[in-house]
Amino acid sequence: MKTIKLVLVLIVFTFNYTQAQEKQNQTTIKNNDTMKTYVIERIIPGAGELTAEQLIGISQTSCSVLKEMGPKIEWQHSYVTGDKVYCVYKAEHKELIEEHAKKGGFPSNSVNEVKTVISPTTAEL
Repeated sequence: MKTIKLVLVLIVFTFNYTQAQEKQNQTTIKNNDTMKTYVIERIIPGAGELTAEQLIGISQTSCSVLKEMGPKIEWQHSYVTGDKVYCVYKAEHKELIEEHAKKGGFPSNSVNEVKTVISPTTAEL
């Protein structure tokens, strides 16, 4: 009898988990349809000399602001160079990128929407 109850609990749990995952996937698909990709240039003198701890702190600040702002903006990744940081974000519109920068205390010296992506494989087509 205990085995039957355990199996039933696992079935209900799996069903609920699957439904939640499907709902999340549908939301992600919907958001990706409406979200554009942006490249943000942030001029930060000495960015390439920031310590791992400083970069962790900056990342945590960014993530906490993003969490507060909701699912209409996502940070993909960033490239740290000598005096600049180039960030790739997905957002419904440019103003969300600017709001994120203001709330996080980050510079956003230029914000540009990505129109297309090319790579070495583009030459092969």
